[in-house]
Amino acid sequence: MRKKITIVGAGNVGATTAHWIAAKELGDIVLVDVVDGIPQGKGLDLMEAGPIEGFDCNIVGTSSYEASAGSDVVIITAGLARKPGMSRDDLVTTNAEIVKSCAEQAVKQSPNCVLIVVSNPLDVMVWVAKQVSKLPKHRVIGMAGVLDSTRFRTFIAMEVGVSVEDTQGFVLGGHGDSMVPIVSYSNVAGIPITELIPKERIDAIVERTRKGGGEIVNYLKTGSAYYAPGAAVCAMVESIVRDKKRILPCAAWLEGEYGIRDVFVGVPVKLGAKGIEQIIKLKLNDADLKALQSSAEEVKHTMAKVKL
Repeated sequence: MRKKITIVGAGNVGATTAHWIAAKELGDIVLVDVVDGIPQGKGLDLMEAGPIEGFDCNIVGTSSYEASAGSDVVIITAGLARKPGMSRDDLVTTNAEIVKSCAEQAVKQSPNCVLIVVSNPLDVMVWVAKQVSKLPKHRVIGMAGVLDSTRFRTFIAMEVGVSVEDTQGFVLGGHGDSMVPIVSYSNVAGIPITELIPKERIDAIVERTRKGGGEIVNYLKTGSAYYAPGAAVCAMVESIVRDKKRILPCAAWLEGEYGIRDVFVGVPVKLGAKGIEQIIKLKLNDADLKALQSSAEEVKHTMAKVKL
């Protein structure tokens, strides 16, 4: 029996996520959006690509949540996208109301799902979803670290002039300007990047990674990134529905790990059929640990602006 995957929000991120998921045949897909016609049209359009691309997935578009009942994974992408000059935190009040409504309705239909949140400001929106859904912490996850890390890996590959397949790197912390690319755990085919790239160039890559989303927003002007975010969500979904138990950086609820408590923040986790099956505790140097803890405090500061 195929897995069932619901995507709430059929905009650029939601529709592109559906595209990646269908291409990998991870399960049947339900696209939900409040704008009637958009999910139906995009869902049908994507399903009609199946005979060409060779994927067998049932894709349903709807403006209600009934068709999503019994989903194994629910992904919330709904919310306002950033525009030039806006920070992710600028979206907090409006998107909190949107995510609250989406999480309540989706989890009512699929109480046993793993819930993945993509809406910005990411770490705070995952917290909102956890609060209103009442799901256990291992089944509420934020997509940020996978995206930030793939940007980091891309920039490393561009700098060294090698295949992206041979680059590895972690980006931890909040999904914003305080994110923490971990240089000490970054390598090219096992070779530390500090042996391949001068420090000043590494510093520039770290800064570009932190500003990666804003760079794309400034180019697009009327929206934000969606190809890489969609692929990042797909990687998480694949690890869950196929029980791959990949180690991926995701926003997880911490209860003392890394000296951080009562906040969602990006850390390496083992993702499997149950959701987060383990939080991986890296040995960080003092500077990285302090930066991670500082990033968590910034998330808490934004959380305080939300009234549930």
